[in-house]
Amino acid sequence: MNDEQPLPPDAYGLPALHDGRFSGPREFAGLVRLAFATAAERGWRELILSDGNFEAWPLGERAVAESLHEWSRAGRKFTMLAKSYDEVVRRHARFVSWRRTWSRIVECRSLALVSPGDFPSAFWSPDWVFQRLDTARSTGFAGSEAIRRTALKEQLDECLGKSASAFPATTLGL
Repeated sequence: MNDEQPLPPDAYGLPALHDGRFSGPREFAGLVRLAFATAAERGWRELILSDGNFEAWPLGERAVAESLHEWSRAGRKFTMLAKSYDEVVRRHARFVSWRRTWSRIVECRSLALVSPGDFPSAFWSPDWVFQRLDTARSTGFAGSEAIRRTALKEQLDECLGKSASAFPATTLGL
């Protein structure tokens, strides 16, 4: 992915989804933005996000919030897995607001027993995925190959199976 030479648009008019290695926080943030825009445009029915704390994800940006609003419909499913949601609340107010509005399609889970370095940092959809293998440098791989999507889904499903419900949309008090 190169910011100086944009990728050619796909059939939907969006830049083509990245296929291969990515490196650095800027490329990673660009992948996140493009993933949500593509999910909205193509109508992906299910999204799974996983990260230790989502600190480096641009979830609070206006463009991401707009893409999520466009994507949100009945029949959609958004699953989020984190070690902790403290940074999401602290850094991503637009996302927290979207999550509250669309709580019926959003499931947030926590997996506290995994160390931050071993926690998967990934975006999964039925058509395309990416995974940060080195979160400190924001490097990893992205692609649409069936084997890559299946392997990541299996890894995330295993983590989700060990997780607990977390990050409620609202907090009720007495």
